[in-house]
Amino acid sequence: MHSRFTLQTHGAGLYEFTRQVQRWVESAAVEEALLTLFVRHTSASLLIQENADPEVQTDLAAYFHRLVPPSSDPSMAYLTHTYEGPDDMPAHIKAALLPVSLQIPVISGRMVLGTWQGIYLFEHRTRPHRREVVALLR
Repeated sequence: MHSRFTLQTHGAGLYEFTRQVQRWVESAAVEEALLTLFVRHTSASLLIQENADPEVQTDLAAYFHRLVPPSSDPSMAYLTHTYEGPDDMPAHIKAALLPVSLQIPVISGRMVLGTWQGIYLFEHRTRPHRREVVALLR
């Protein structure tokens, strides 16, 4: 069984979509399965991260911005893929460093996430985008 989730982003940052995935998993009425999520873009990632304190998402976004700044930053002068804007190649680098797919066990019809874990799309571009995540239950 599969589905697609379309997420509208408003620029760089983490976007939680745990509830949408859980609703779909529950509607699938499977007792046990392995859920695979895959983002169909080269400038965004997927993360399982803490969802209790929003400062975690803020700090993660700030850390990766410092780790891989825009190509307009002098430290990134070596980049050659710059025609799609100063955030594009850094977004590809971040997506290469972070996961683009996740696997989550489903037991008794529910995702087996920890108490404070949520599923996030990590948007690496500064402009809004429509991102698609494919979900597969096996």
